[in-house]
Amino acid sequence: MGHVKGIGGLFFRARDPDALNAWYKERLGIGAGCNADDTGPIDEWTWNVAAGPVVFAPFKADTDYFAADRQYMINLRVDDLDAVLAPFHEAGDDVITKPEWNDPATGRFARVHDPEGNPIELWEPPKPQSSSLRAQRSNPEWRKPLWIASLRSQ
Repeated sequence: MGHVKGIGGLFFRARDPDALNAWYKERLGIGAGCNADDTGPIDEWTWNVAAGPVVFAPFKADTDYFAADRQYMINLRVDDLDAVLAPFHEAGDDVITKPEWNDPATGRFARVHDPEGNPIELWEPPKPQSSSLRAQRSNPEWRKPLWIASLRSQ
């Protein structure tokens, strides 16, 4: 049997796709023609991403983990949460952070919204600091950030 190797695309409706595409490129450096680590070729259709874990998790219809009028929330892995949030702060955009979201074992989190109100969770995974942390990460439990706890509490 074949195996799915990852997400091949994220498609969603927008009132103004061109403007929203430009916003994602300018604000977050993502979308067609972008490269997550500034290496390798880029093309007009794809966004080259860095390998890493992806959580695929349907939530209950009445979850309060993200806005009730939204069917999804995208979670983006980042390498430096403060640097990624800087343009949002400079633009005066709402940035939501809560101390209880952050944990040394799972990383740091923040929430922002695109111009059409779609929720975006930014996640900075913890940096490997020692062989004991690498050993801890070999345990699958380390990858259970905030949203996993939220799933279990419902």
